[in-house]
Amino acid sequence: MVASEDTAPPAWWRRPPAVVAVIVAILGVELVLGWSSLAEAVDQLRTPAWNWVAGAVIAEIASMGTYARMQQALLRGAGTRVPVRRHVALAYAAHSLSATLPGGPVFSTAFNFQTLRRYGASPAVASWCIALSGVLSAGALVVIGAVFGILTRSTGSWRTLLCYMAGALAVAFLVRLVAQHPEWLIAPARRLLSGVNRVRRRPLDTGHARLVGFVDQLRSVRVRPADFTLAVLLAVANWLLDALCLWMCCIAVGASGIHPAQLVIAYCAGMAAASVPIVPGGLGVVDGALVLGLVAGGLTSGSALAAVVLYRLISFGFIIGTGWLVWLIMRARAGAPRGVPA
Repeated sequence: MVASEDTAPPAWWRRPPAVVAVIVAILGVELVLGWSSLAEAVDQLRTPAWNWVAGAVIAEIASMGTYARMQQALLRGAGTRVPVRRHVALAYAAHSLSATLPGGPVFSTAFNFQTLRRYGASPAVASWCIALSGVLSAGALVVIGAVFGILTRSTGSWRTLLCYMAGALAVAFLVRLVAQHPEWLIAPARRLLSGVNRVRRRPLDTGHARLVGFVDQLRSVRVRPADFTLAVLLAVANWLLDALCLWMCCIAVGASGIHPAQLVIAYCAGMAAASVPIVPGGLGVVDGALVLGLVAGGLTSGSALAAVVLYRLISFGFIIGTGWLVWLIMRARAGAPRGVPA
């Protein structure tokens, strides 16, 4: 009797023991090939320069603080004033959700929106603030990478830099322009809503009233040029302070043989890899990109690995751990009875 195609046993290479054996073999080969670098990294991590480690922690805390102040500047410019400590708490908690949960950016955005609403922002202002802070942050990273790429003469030219800067400013200006003229969105949004309602077999005008209300709220958003400029500068400072943390980690483990410009290029490559959420926190992806970039900048593989491990312990372990504690505190306060400050 011949087994049917549905009941036939899977090929040997699809069976769990075979898959596990292949993975173990690959890891074993990598461990043997990279043992000298790994041993060097472990040795350097045992005796870091603790004053530089402390400086790296301070730089990372300052980086988180500048991101919080960027959101505060945008929200203040839109007419909603929130104490900076609340923005800092939100930055830590939202970053932890984004970095550790599968589909983290979705959870982080929802948490950002709900928290800003609780802080007093209207739905339109909260959405606008989240969108523009993301645009400014991404644009700042692109411009930093372009500037330092040109300084090291590894890529592009000043004309390329001007194009990057013009593109980033154009996107930010477009978002600001739409916020000033939200009525431009009504007609296309109504057509989109009608199409969705048709698919869902609902009345075509379902949700139109809420859309008009949202647009009316968006009309009130008027960010002063001073607040917008401050937000742009803080977006740049956020990335540079994080890169400073990586540089201090390099010095802490004795890996000082890399030019700061080359380190920033390696850092930008790592952060670009982090923008693709393949695994939570970019574990393995970001680390590999950073190590490769630092080695290309002149460090030994052992020194680069030690520096990246220390950097990730601070930027991922310390910051994410703090963020989850902050999230638990914020959740407990949000669930407190009325009259208790959130």
